[in-house]
Amino acid sequence: MRRSASTEALQPLIGYRFNQPDLLLRALTHRSYSSDHNERLEFLGDGILNMVVAIMLFERFADLREGELSRLRAMLVKQDSLAQVAHELKLGDCLRLGEGELKSGGRSRPSILADAVEASIGAVFLDGGFDAAKALIFRLYAKRLEDLNPALSLKDPKTALQELLQARHLPLPSYALARVSGEAHAQAFEVACAVPSLEIVAHGQGSSRRIAEQEAAAAVLERLSAP
Repeated sequence: MRRSASTEALQPLIGYRFNQPDLLLRALTHRSYSSDHNERLEFLGDGILNMVVAIMLFERFADLREGELSRLRAMLVKQDSLAQVAHELKLGDCLRLGEGELKSGGRSRPSILADAVEASIGAVFLDGGFDAAKALIFRLYAKRLEDLNPALSLKDPKTALQELLQARHLPLPSYALARVSGEAHAQAFEVACAVPSLEIVAHGQGSSRRIAEQEAAAAVLERLSAP
């Protein structure tokens, strides 16, 4: 494989320069595009990501119990959280997808984006070792850890938002399905969460309507907690 323009554009965004850029190219390759795809790298990156996020949580939250740490880690490494990371890196623009996936909106599908993030972590590990992969994950998650409030995050966002509004004696939010995209077997949902009394509307995306509602509620909570 030749070094592609997409890998050149992505490396500054992830903050790592590859000695073997073909590894990154493979990490961006979906199985619909080539037999030399990213699934093995995804497996590797998933394991490294879980371990490093566990280290970050263990070091930051000394008073939390094991079960609480596990729930926070699951929230941080779930598919939709990884898809948000991919959007920040503009990873969808760099993906190599087969024609069918391109036509069905694969560049914005949460499952494909999440897999590519994990595969990219695996590629960094193979190219630069554990310290390089750990440094990448720390860069991707530093702000998320800084903003993380376990008292709210250990509750699901819809519950946390409802309790917050009730505490302020405000009406409960409303949720409306804004858009559904993708094939029937791999749909992506977008939901709007509205709090008219505060003039706030925020959107969330997910692989199901329930997940999208939770993401939309989380977006509202983020707006409410902003200085």
